[in-house]
Amino acid sequence: MAQAPSHWRNPVLWLVLLLPLAAVVAGVGMVVVASRSSGNNDLVNDEVRRTGQIQQAAIGPDATARAAGLSLVLRSQDGVLELFPATGRFDRTRPLRLLLEHPTEARRDLRLELPPSATGWRAAQVLPAADHWNLTVTDPDGHWRLKGRLDAGLHAARLAPALPAGH
Repeated sequence: MAQAPSHWRNPVLWLVLLLPLAAVVAGVGMVVVASRSSGNNDLVNDEVRRTGQIQQAAIGPDATARAAGLSLVLRSQDGVLELFPATGRFDRTRPLRLLLEHPTEARRDLRLELPPSATGWRAAQVLPAADHWNLTVTDPDGHWRLKGRLDAGLHAARLAPALPAGH
């Protein structure tokens, strides 16, 4: 009499066992990756008011900057950050606040106060050229706000109101 083949030689049995095991291993891997993230998953760094399922961020500073026609140019070179007025009238006697947000690692974010200089505002700060930066500039009182992005490898960026014209 012929001996019956072993159940372990059946490919369907391996499929039934290995597919759920692979799903469990992948799930554990995803939990590990998520727990090691920087935690900077918010798209907006502003205070957000939540009412029901609606989230509202204050856009007053953006509207003020747009109404005043403000814009700046940021230059990062030789360990110095400089802000130059491009359009609009700025109070050149007061410092400006610059927030540099790393898009993926919140621990690398920088908050700087740039004092006035002969040509604009200036501070000593080295920025790694290989990184992207989301930029926000405000006056010391937070009445207006300009936003921009400094892409990796570039030394200059334009900052403008976040609201488009007509809003």
